[in-house]
Amino acid sequence: MDNGSEFISKALVRWAYENEVTLDFSRPGKPTDNPFIESFNGSLRDECLNVHWFMSLADARDKIERWRIDYNRCRPHSSLGDRTPEEFREEYQRAG
Repeated sequence: MDNGSEFISKALVRWAYENEVTLDFSRPGKPTDNPFIESFNGSLRDECLNVHWFMSLADARDKIERWRIDYNRCRPHSSLGDRTPEEFREEYQRAG
């Protein structure tokens, strides 16, 4: 996991201990340790957070949810051969 402040809380450490989860932090300054989440975080920031004003928590939830649905269903992904997740799923089901 990332070394961000959101991941160093005592509550998280306690939860991990109680649930027998080992926390494995990426090396500081090494985003290549977790390239998939780094790529996702960049897309979220560039395509959603940087282009919207959030007027309330409800507004933020609504706009982020709409972005999530688009990202997971409609937006082409290079990792899927520039197909949308929906197209990839349909092709996978036909082949399987």
